[in-house]
Amino acid sequence: MDGTIAKPAELAPAVGDPARLECFIPTPCVQNHAAFIAPLPGGDLGCVWFGGTQEGIPDISVHFSRLPAGATRWTEAEKLSDDPTRSEQNPLLFTTPRGALWLLWTAQTGGNQDTALIRRRISLDGGKSWGPIETLIPEKPGFGTFIRSRIHVNGRGDWLLPIWRCTKPPSGAWTGDLDTSSVLISRDEGMTWEESAVPESTGCCHMSIVPGPAGTLLAFYRSRWADHVYRSVSTDDGESWSAPQPSVLPNNNSSVMALTLTGGAIALCYNESSAADATGRRTSLYDDIGGEEPAASPSAGRAAFWGAPRAPLRLALSEDGGLTWPHRRNLEVGDGYCMTNNSKDRLNREFSYPSLCQTADGTIHLAYTYWRQAIKYVRVDEAWIRSRDA
Repeated sequence: MDGTIAKPAELAPAVGDPARLECFIPTPCVQNHAAFIAPLPGGDLGCVWFGGTQEGIPDISVHFSRLPAGATRWTEAEKLSDDPTRSEQNPLLFTTPRGALWLLWTAQTGGNQDTALIRRRISLDGGKSWGPIETLIPEKPGFGTFIRSRIHVNGRGDWLLPIWRCTKPPSGAWTGDLDTSSVLISRDEGMTWEESAVPESTGCCHMSIVPGPAGTLLAFYRSRWADHVYRSVSTDDGESWSAPQPSVLPNNNSSVMALTLTGGAIALCYNESSAADATGRRTSLYDDIGGEEPAASPSAGRAAFWGAPRAPLRLALSEDGGLTWPHRRNLEVGDGYCMTNNSKDRLNREFSYPSLCQTADGTIHLAYTYWRQAIKYVRVDEAWIRSRDA
């Protein structure tokens, strides 16, 4: 296997699966990762991701493409950030209740997520032009602030931005052992933010907030321990959260994202794998780009597990608030090899970092990493997920 993939740009039915439409988003970059897809003001779809040579290297920047309504090709990628000193990662889009389009992303030095800050640009014309780059959340002493999942607007109109703190250990480089989750809450449309920490959340990150049953909010988390997808509940509009508990779904220390569909079911996209499926273990996420070495042993009681396969990539449905997931269908299958992030030599074979949204016609739109070489776009509906159980 030489790691070469065909990347058709025209939206078309998948081979052997005409109910599923798919294509690749054009990109000039060697590495492409961490896509985020969302409807844009005016009816188009937008997708942002980070691209460059390799995660952690300063040429990593945020890129943006749109799928105009009715079109079958995404537009050529536009670079929206370009800091020559920091790796700019994990972008997300948010359309405010007043119609402005926000772009948020992280920026870190090298592989040190404990140095991450959050930057912002605002578009007032649906992403056709963008305002200046601003720092929304500055770097903090001892920890970085990271994002991945959408902003949720609660019933009171407060904005809930899920974050996680990437804490630097007493010795050695950041490895994720001490990461904890919080929600930043804004009551004034993003002017100011206050933090609500998720209790007992060490090792839980990528918090994805969705409406749950009986007026609750639910959150689903990636696990640094590569054991399970974790779940917690808020009964006060996101002001406070229960301690995350393991769900029945596995997790491999890779991103998950949830979405409450218009019919009420919760969709979750994730990798059906965990540390139990690993054939090797990486020292850290950034062990192939150099920099400060991790400590010989973690300062906490557990060490983050890196290297569990990032495949298969699945889409699952729950009808009981995330307690059970009876409907699961594969989006991609393969060995999910991720013992390196190297895209230049086409060594990585992960399917990961899914993002999903639903439009008014019921269509579910997904974008995700394909071997860290490309961002794949897939279009299905709820019936597609239900039509075949794993």
